[in-house]
Order: sequence, then structure tokens, then C-alpha cells
Amino acid sequence: MRVLSVPSDHSYVQHLLDPDPAAGQGFVLLPDPPVPGAAPGVWWPHPGLDAAWVLEHAGEFDVVHVHFGTESKTVEELVEWLAALRRTRVPLVLTVHDISHPHLRDQTSYHEQLDVLVPAADALLTLTEGAADVVERRWGRRPEVVRHPHVVPLPLVGAPRPRHEGFRVGLHLKSLRTNLDPVPVIDPLREAVRRVDGARLHVHAHPELLDEDFGRYDPRVADALRTLEEDPVAEVHVQPRMSDPQLWDYLRCIDVSVLTYAWATHSGWVEACRDVGTWVLAPDVGHLLEQGGVLAWGRADEPPSVDRLHDLLEVARDRRPQTISSQDRFDQRRLLAARHTEVYRQVIRERAGGARVVDGPWAGAAREDDPRRR
Repeated sequence: MRVLSVPSDHSYVQHLLDPDPAAGQGFVLLPDPPVPGAAPGVWWPHPGLDAAWVLEHAGEFDVVHVHFGTESKTVEELVEWLAALRRTRVPLVLTVHDISHPHLRDQTSYHEQLDVLVPAADALLTLTEGAADVVERRWGRRPEVVRHPHVVPLPLVGAPRPRHEGFRVGLHLKSLRTNLDPVPVIDPLREAVRRVDGARLHVHAHPELLDEDFGRYDPRVADALRTLEEDPVAEVHVQPRMSDPQLWDYLRCIDVSVLTYAWATHSGWVEACRDVGTWVLAPDVGHLLEQGGVLAWGRADEPPSVDRLHDLLEVARDRRPQTISSQDRFDQRRLLAARHTEVYRQVIRERAGGARVVDGPWAGAAREDDPRRR
């Protein structure tokens, strides 16, 4: 089975493949089509989400599986794209990674996209039971839950951690993604770290956060970084984006990773921390707690108290998070690969048998035996 994944070149998607080389693969992930004018390795905006591209390349793939990237399209364009899939009899699998999009402050257009995509999908997946509950309440369809696979390479999952002195609390601001709101957290966090014996706050940020011409420049964040540079409890590292191996080393060398999400649904960063045995300290947003390894301080729209953060840091210092082994993740990937294989087979069989989505401008009349009518 040939799967056009949107995208294909993404660690989550690649980790849906069976890791056992002797087992063979139940499906083939097609490479991302080249994006006109984009640098090599850039998959967005994904050509596979274009109706004309689908019609031009009909017969080259058996199923489409959307994970990310729809925000580059309008609702009207997605309706046309769905009609092209129906015309070419290609089934759609949708994994709802995000109910609230991490890169969008205004969720209106994204939710309108989900209003179209969720009812239209031939199979619907998500990553946690909590997210499945939300999807079912909003759209009347319950997705199947498939847990997030590992993020860190399997040989590093559960591997012995490098030894270090003291207690390291990491705060990585990266390039200040839209859903990050570190300002209300920084001051109480550094005071909480100060109360923990032997603790240090390790702050990382990309250089553009200090560049006034940067699109997401925030003078409050820039001022906070300069203040932290003068605080003996903190170490500030302003440096370019880490490579993946550097990021894995960084996560293995801290005891707690602080996420200052204002909103979220799921987090690959949380899964990477689970892989290497690092606690996550975060607000209670989305379904991060269900993913595991998270200590939550409370609501994201209220600054955390120093006392609450201190209590959670003491918990993290006194015990390690639940361990997960490389074998655990290997076995999980085998199950994920098998389940996705079966989902793809099922939707292809249904599409070949004439099953249609019940409602929407993209669909014709529904068959009486379409299981989605029940």
C-alpha cells in the first residue's frame, strides 16, 4: 500500500514504520513531493493538499494520511481537495494531533478546517483518550487512540543518563513559538529554583529573540533574558538551533524541562523527555498529563506561584519519572505499524466498495451499508 502522508519527512510519521528489519513493512511511505521554490527538505506547503496535484497524480498513491500542514490552506481549498480525493476514490485518514494549533493565536480558521476534515475522514485517529473525548463532543465522531511513538532514537531511549552535579532545571525558549508564554513564568521559576539546594536554571534561546526585526520579537522576553544573565542562579545560552543529537544530549543532561505553553493539545517534546527520563514541568494544558512524565502547576492563564513550582521541583528532585525502555518503544512501534497497516487496508477496502462520507459538499450520496452511517 502506497501512503501519501502529509507530511512524510517527520519523526512522528517515520516512527509509525515497523522497526524490525526482518518483519517487512505493511505499507510504503511515499516521499514528500518537492515544493516549488523551497529548499531541499522543506515539505510545506505540501503539494499533496492541492486538488489539482491530486488529480494530476491519481493512481500514484492508495491512501492519504494527514498529520500536519493544513493551516497553509483555506477551508474552500480543502473542500476542493476533498472532492478531488472522492473523485479519484482515494480514502483519507486523519490524525488529530492538534485541537488547538500551536502555531496559531487565532484558532478560528483552524477549527473551521477541522469542521470539514473530521466529518470527511474515512478513518479518524488521535493520541490520547482526552483528545478523543473532545473530538467526540465537538464533531460526534470518536477517533481511535494511537499513542505517540518515541521521538529520541531507540538506542538512546532509557539509556543510562550522563552524571552531573547539582539539580538542573532547563527552560528552552527556542524561537518563541506562538503558543509559548514564558514571561509570567520566568520570575517565579527562578525564585523556586533558588529555593532548591544545588539547583541551577539553564536557559536556552535562539539569537533571533534579541533581534528587534524578528517577527516574534518580544521586548519583555529580551529584557528577561538580560536579567537572567545577571542572576547567579541562572545560566543563559543564546545559540542557534540545536541539531537533533545536540537536543537529545541537552535533554539527557537536565533533570527537569520547563514548558511555558499557553495552549497545547499534545507535545512531541514531552515524549522526547519521557524517552530520556527527564521530568516535564508545565501548565495543565491540553492532554500533556495523559502523555505522562508531566508535573503540572495549574492553569496556563494564571502565573504559577513560587511555592507551587518549588514543591514540584522538590518532587522531581526526590524521584525520577516512570522509566520507559528501548524495548518498550520498539514493541510500541511494532503495534503502531500493524495498526496503521490495518487502518489503511480497511479504508481502501471500503473505498473500493463504494463507501462514501455521509455529509459535506465534497461527497455524493452515502451508501446504505457505509459503516459511518451507524
